[in-house]
Amino acid sequence: MAKYKELTNDNFDTEALSGVALVDFWAPWCNPCKMLSPVIDKLADEYEGKAKICKVNVDEQGELSKRFGIRNIPTILFMKDGEIKDQITGAMPEQVIRQKLDSIL
Repeated sequence: MAKYKELTNDNFDTEALSGVALVDFWAPWCNPCKMLSPVIDKLADEYEGKAKICKVNVDEQGELSKRFGIRNIPTILFMKDGEIKDQITGAMPEQVIRQKLDSIL
């Protein structure tokens, strides 16, 4: 079973800036984030080797939230080679997230 990568200020650039990455900005107290969590886990399994599925805890990684202008959570960034290709805010259906990720693969 694949697992998403926990990103911090220390490992963000090495983990998320090459290839395709989905980066979920979340917090443990956020109910929409909790609803999205099983989808993120499923995508981590299904896209292993094709895309990096990552999470950033905004309570612990405030610098990353500021760096990317995250004001609401959950926010998902879809990145390719360090460039933000798309973004969604709020709990979206799995098919919407999957379509956006597939579009940059």
